[in-house]
Amino acid sequence: MTPDRFAKLKQVLDRRQPDLTILTENVHKPHNISAILRSCDAVGVLTAHAVSAGGSMPRYHMTSGGSRKWVGVQVHPTLSAAASSLRAQGFRLVAAHQSTKAEDYRDVDYTHPVALLLGSELIGVSREAAELADAHVVIPMQGMVSSLNVSVAAALILYEARRQREASGLYDSCRLDDEIYATTLFEWAYPEVAARYRKQERPYPALDEEGYIKVPE
Repeated sequence: MTPDRFAKLKQVLDRRQPDLTILTENVHKPHNISAILRSCDAVGVLTAHAVSAGGSMPRYHMTSGGSRKWVGVQVHPTLSAAASSLRAQGFRLVAAHQSTKAEDYRDVDYTHPVALLLGSELIGVSREAAELADAHVVIPMQGMVSSLNVSVAAALILYEARRQREASGLYDSCRLDDEIYATTLFEWAYPEVAARYRKQERPYPALDEEGYIKVPE
């Protein structure tokens, strides 16, 4: 760890959005997961969510490892469990889904706590997901194809959320509480050390202003 690297980590963490996230429902193709997480990192998502009965998300060996370093992923066993957890945290569920009540994705307010719900590559969101969602959004299409790849759709909607949040000043100051900030910063700066401390169930040591681990006196 160098002071310049540490400063970069803090600069990125200062802009993380704790109330903007995505929830994927049975998105299984590793390259799509990788691309979605890359977009999450780019717009400042702190933690992404996924529904996977197996309890984990597949990884794409080329790029997902890099994205997963910076975006946490919480996996839920069922859609209802995921929805309940997110709603308990104050999130509104917005599904990318074509329906009679669907709005243009640019007309939705993303400056409040929002979770973008994305369905599988083949069928999109399930009927259960569509019914659970608080709102549906669509991306206008002018061609013969009726929908975009799930990772492309995620990127477009997330960047609209970023545009709105930037205009509202939500990236201007750090929005994470002190404990989450300190924990995340240590894990970003020293992932191997952090893993050892977690295994030993010990609290992380403090870091000095240049990012070095403080030695207890």
